[in-house]
Amino acid sequence: MDKIQHYRKLIQQILQNHAQISSSQSDVETQVILDSEHDHYQLLYVGWNGDQRIFGPVMHFDIKNGKIWIQYNGTEEHVGEALMKLGVPASDIVLGFRSAFKRQFTGYAAE
Repeated sequence: MDKIQHYRKLIQQILQNHAQISSSQSDVETQVILDSEHDHYQLLYVGWNGDQRIFGPVMHFDIKNGKIWIQYNGTEEHVGEALMKLGVPASDIVLGFRSAFKRQFTGYAAE
């Protein structure tokens, strides 16, 4: 299996795991969105909590230039560390939610 295919499977695994444990509210649907053609991956909540609309991303990953970009992480899990435990080198992980300047200090790839 090539590297990109492997990274797609790891991201899907992380998203599916979080989807199983995420929402306990019956009127809130947890959706996993997998776009392997454009390499965009999300976990989001859609639904209602009483009369309050619930809609928003929980996690968002992209794969760009052979690297996993963590664009958003609304969980308490350190997803970069989780990816490293699954065998992804820090040099293939980009914290896209950090500014380009700050990424050089994160211990992960800058781009």
